[in-house]
Amino acid sequence: MDPAAEPQGTEAGAAGPPEVTVQKLWVPISALLLAMLLAALDQTIVSTALPTIVSDLGGLEHLSWVVTAYMLASTAATPLWGKLGDMYGRKRFFQASIVIFLIGSALCGLSQNMGELIAFRALQGLGGGGLMVLSQAIVGDLVAPRDRGKYQGLFGAVFGVTSVLGPLLGGLFVDNLSWRWVFYVNLPVGAVALGVIATVLHGIEVRRKHTIDYLGTALIASVATCLVLMTSLGGTTWSWGSWQIIGLGVLGVVLLVAFVAVERAAAEPVLPLRLFRSRTFSLVAVISFVVGFAMFGALTYLPTFLQVVMQVSPTMSGIHMLPMVLGMLVTSIGSGQIVARTGHYRVFPIAGTAVTTVGLLLLSRLTENSSTTEMSLYFLVFGLGLGLVMQVLVLIVQNSVGYEDLGVATAGATFFRSIGASFGVSIFGTIFASGLNRRLEDALAGLPLPAGFRPEAVTADPRVIATLPPAAQSAIYHAYSESITSVFLYAVPVALAAFVLSLFIREEKLRSTVTAPDLSESIGLNPVERSSLDEIARALSVLGTRDARRDLFRRITAEAGLDLKPASSWLILHMHHQGGVEPAELAEHRVVPIQVIEEAAREVESRGLGVRNGLPLRLTEAGEEVALRLVAARRSQLAELLGDYDEKQYADLADLLTRLSSQLCSDPRDRPDRIGPEHVQHGEGRSF
Repeated sequence: MDPAAEPQGTEAGAAGPPEVTVQKLWVPISALLLAMLLAALDQTIVSTALPTIVSDLGGLEHLSWVVTAYMLASTAATPLWGKLGDMYGRKRFFQASIVIFLIGSALCGLSQNMGELIAFRALQGLGGGGLMVLSQAIVGDLVAPRDRGKYQGLFGAVFGVTSVLGPLLGGLFVDNLSWRWVFYVNLPVGAVALGVIATVLHGIEVRRKHTIDYLGTALIASVATCLVLMTSLGGTTWSWGSWQIIGLGVLGVVLLVAFVAVERAAAEPVLPLRLFRSRTFSLVAVISFVVGFAMFGALTYLPTFLQVVMQVSPTMSGIHMLPMVLGMLVTSIGSGQIVARTGHYRVFPIAGTAVTTVGLLLLSRLTENSSTTEMSLYFLVFGLGLGLVMQVLVLIVQNSVGYEDLGVATAGATFFRSIGASFGVSIFGTIFASGLNRRLEDALAGLPLPAGFRPEAVTADPRVIATLPPAAQSAIYHAYSESITSVFLYAVPVALAAFVLSLFIREEKLRSTVTAPDLSESIGLNPVERSSLDEIARALSVLGTRDARRDLFRRITAEAGLDLKPASSWLILHMHHQGGVEPAELAEHRVVPIQVIEEAAREVESRGLGVRNGLPLRLTEAGEEVALRLVAARRSQLAELLGDYDEKQYADLADLLTRLSSQLCSDPRDRPDRIGPEHVQHGEGRSF
């Protein structure tokens, strides 16, 4: 997605993305959106099917690993996919990631036991990480910076839509087909995306020099795996004092020490240790961890509560969870917009962690007798809290680091949320499984039960509950309820710690470049790796487009110190960009009144800035000087949006400003006005 990156065989910085018509562009963009849909949907669709999967395959104590295996694999693979695509071309690796994802999906659907499903989910996650990072990167190769914000916004919207659709589709498949279709559904969609990508993506191969931190990536993934294994297996498969659990803990610490040593020496570390010298980044990392911990822990176990305890269908469990997801979306998007308008952000992590803490406390009060209204209210509060803090954490990190760390710090904030999600799911799973076994034994003691019945039968297949006497059913539902809600109670102190930490976040003046958040960074899970230049290009293209709607040509004319009508400046920039224009033809293709264009042409000619050479109107030497002053004025305006990022220190940043200023000034779709011919008839066109 680097705007400075070029087609194969050219040097970086020489030109922009290839010219692609809007009609042709929507075909590859649609394929990229389909691929992103697969990866995003897989993070939410599986949770609704988990109770049914357990009923079919057994292994309740390992249920959390169905989610955790995917998260760990995709998180570890994301930076590798991004840099391999940079080095050798994105198309081939994007196709490879789709193939791996589809193979993993097919194998997941064919799984015959929990061990197979967990292993194939990890394979699926490897492909999912590539879908995340490369689909967004290819947009940057296809689309000029002028339009990049619009298309990137679509990818952010995909995350929001899948947050809602995932639980619903998961429930529909389980109710009407089989839980295996949660994975099989990826195959036709992925095949279409793969075919379109192979057919229509041409000439976008991008090369950048990188040194991939393979060892660092492997070590951080191993550290996370050891600690997640320890927390998920401790107290269930093995006792906490067993040599296996102690060994996993010791191995995790040793690998962490090795990781620190490797990162200090790495040319391009996967997680630069210098980031932790920033108090703000360190605080945000911890808070991000807690947000992931709470959000995905809840998303994984709430469907079990709804389907087993409340005895609703998988489809209805997805509907019951909508208040939480919608609350999360509303406050996530809303908080980002408020920060962009006011420049103040400190209140949101404080309020978000506080509301999340309250939400977890409310969830811990749910029982098998709770009403739908009560559950919906509690889910809504929890979702509102998560949304308040999710969006703003990325903004805070971007605002706290220098230009050289902007890309890795942005990915780092999401990385910690992803790791937190893995820990949350595994720790919640351990608390749930160990608590359930104990409570079932206590609840069923002394009750009349069928001959040969064992409590383990309930955890292996919850459908067994319906075959038991009413007294036993009631006792089991109560045991399930207490076991699930206790995990939320245990999460309350963690969320409270995040609230206390958020009080120490200092509010700094917000840079203009970070007031245009990317929804995929706030709602998505994977740490999509982009360079610092990628981040600046994305933000400036969004801000530049938004800024262009606010009287662009009037302001750049004034900035350049020229006594020209804005329409004349617009015409001069088109002539500069195209070499020459015919005003009548220009009017046919633009929503600009012919009267306005003709008046601008007369002013350009009368000032000696343009001359007709045959039909086209071309710039004179004086006109070229004026055009360069206008481009320089726009460049100056964009430079102001950088805040304290000094372009003089970074050649790539200076080059980006030069190219963006030219593209944002001379895009043939821009107009010097926003009115139609009916206004010109009343003389309003002269105001331009």
